[in-house]
Amino acid sequence: MPLFLGLDCSTQGLSAIVLDSDAWRRTVAFEHSLEFDREFPEYGTTHGVLRNGLEVSSPPLMWAEALERMMAIVSREAGLDIGDLRAISGSGQQHGSIYVNERAASSCQALDPRRSLAKQLDGIFSRAASPIWMDESTRDQCRAIDKALGGPEATAALTGSAATERFTGPQIRKFFETDRESYARTARIHLVSSWLASLLAGTDASIDHADGSGMNLMDIRTLAWAEAALDATAPGLGVKLPALQSSWTIAGALAPYWRERYGFPPAAVIVWSGDNPCSLIGTGLVRKGWLGVSLGTSDTVFGFSATLPTPSVGSHVFASPAGGYMALLCFRNGSLAREAVRDQYRMDWESFSRALRQTPAGNGGALMLPWFDPEVTPHAPAGVHRLNLDVADAAGNVRAVVDAQMMSMANRAERLWQPCDRVIATGGASANRDILQVMADVFGAEVYRTADANAAALGAALRAYHAYELSQGRELPWEQVVSGVTDVDERGRIAPVPANVAVYRELRKRYADFERLKSGRSGVG
Repeated sequence: MPLFLGLDCSTQGLSAIVLDSDAWRRTVAFEHSLEFDREFPEYGTTHGVLRNGLEVSSPPLMWAEALERMMAIVSREAGLDIGDLRAISGSGQQHGSIYVNERAASSCQALDPRRSLAKQLDGIFSRAASPIWMDESTRDQCRAIDKALGGPEATAALTGSAATERFTGPQIRKFFETDRESYARTARIHLVSSWLASLLAGTDASIDHADGSGMNLMDIRTLAWAEAALDATAPGLGVKLPALQSSWTIAGALAPYWRERYGFPPAAVIVWSGDNPCSLIGTGLVRKGWLGVSLGTSDTVFGFSATLPTPSVGSHVFASPAGGYMALLCFRNGSLAREAVRDQYRMDWESFSRALRQTPAGNGGALMLPWFDPEVTPHAPAGVHRLNLDVADAAGNVRAVVDAQMMSMANRAERLWQPCDRVIATGGASANRDILQVMADVFGAEVYRTADANAAALGAALRAYHAYELSQGRELPWEQVVSGVTDVDERGRIAPVPANVAVYRELRKRYADFERLKSGRSGVG
């Protein structure tokens, strides 16, 4: 039966999912993950990244090497008839950028199947490291871009987001300002998604509209590069960027390198997208009223909208790979904060959960702002702030960190999505039922877990299936594409407790006031 491969290059590793499809159903036939630190220790990363103060980056060659190793595993160890592979697509961590010189295009087109991939890419980079979403070093550049475009609100109205430190535009402006010679040598600036797609197709792959939305460079209404944003970022930038295209565009056939070295067929390579847009598909969020909450290294809230939500300083609006739009809220202190509290009180996850069960909803009014790292929503420096909460109270601090995260999400989510009928939880912490109970009580909505934790890789595989069917003249509604694959287990439904919902409805107001006070913001954002 036809096979469809989805890959996800995240912060800490690379995952793959293969879907086996027939006319009636699609099932996961293979799933595998590689952890960068463990599999590629020679790159010296910690949790997949390299830190230098506020600068956070990853080695692009590490991603290329991981891609090759995963393709070898899919070909040789998955136990599949790889000749049935019809299409492949992927998900790349949003906002990561790769800078290559004029040699890159010819190198990708002429890959020698007798040699490893990474060795053939040596010398193509005009910038050795790739800044990623955790980078917080471009505040000055953000202010300059916002000023040039008429202020943060004007930048958000044009590009879907105010100038944001981790976004590609401010990163490019900093590169130009600090290393003009290397910027001049840069022939192409790719996103993680478009660069890995280029390696697979052996050509200069496009950026899809969904991932292009996370750059502060694309007009969110016309889905074209915004000339004013390009001019506000760096000179001559337009010619250094790939084309923008729809998320179901075929970049080309799988390059001869992969076919001759690993025995793959000339499967269609569908342009890749970002991890957040792919997770929208992988969690089945293709209808109004359903929200996704990803509890990972960072926490995100995202949902589909058929029409353009009003862009604002406190949120991000992207194009959706299913057509229409998606809005997203990102909170840097996700698992970073939960793990910090767990470790501070020398707990394991079972005792962390027990503390949640033993403390009342609302924590008796005790609050925490868990900004262990600089927070992006709201924009605030690192600092843990407590109100009516004793630092010696281990259980109270556990409850406070989870309460705070859920209230911050819910306060902002209700400004973007009304009503919220259902929350689909994904990410590592979604395995913790006690955390999800707090989520249900704070949001006042039923919560379900996704069946597959690799939502971004699954979304990429479903995008590959959708684009292939479209190329064959079969236009399928997205509800049909995701049906049966992203369905949640109704038996795992977590219902809100009405009394707890009432407690949090009042406490959320106090939390918002406390957050405004400590972040220095005049409003929620």
